[in-house]
Amino acid sequence: MEHSKRKAIAYIVGRIISGKESGAIYDYKNSSYSNFSGNIKEPINIYDYSRASYLTGNKSSIFDYKSGKYISLNIKNTNFSGYDYESEKYFSGTVNSNSISLYDYDGNTYYNFSI
Repeated sequence: MEHSKRKAIAYIVGRIISGKESGAIYDYKNSSYSNFSGNIKEPINIYDYSRASYLTGNKSSIFDYKSGKYISLNIKNTNFSGYDYESEKYFSGTVNSNSISLYDYDGNTYYNFSI
C-alpha cells in the first residue's frame, strides 16, 4: 500500500484504539509528522492534509477518496487487521498507548508510528 495511505490507516486505528485526541501522527520511517483533522467517531470523517483527501466510513470499512477504493478494518482490543482494495494486500498491527506498529503484506515490512 502507498505509504501516505499507510499513515492515514495508522492514524485512524491509533485514535480509535487509544482513544487519544490528536491532529497528527509521527512517521518513524520518514522522521516526520503528518497532519489530519476530523471526526473519528462513527461516521468516521478524516481529512488527510498530506494527501489532500478525505477518508470516511465506519470501524469496519473506510472509503479512501484519493484512490476511490475501500479499506476493510477489523479492530479487536489493541489489535487491528484489514485489506486495502487498491493494493489488493492485507495489513495488520497493534496499538500500544501512543505507539502504532503496522505490518503491510505489500512488501512484507513493519512500519512504526506515534500518535
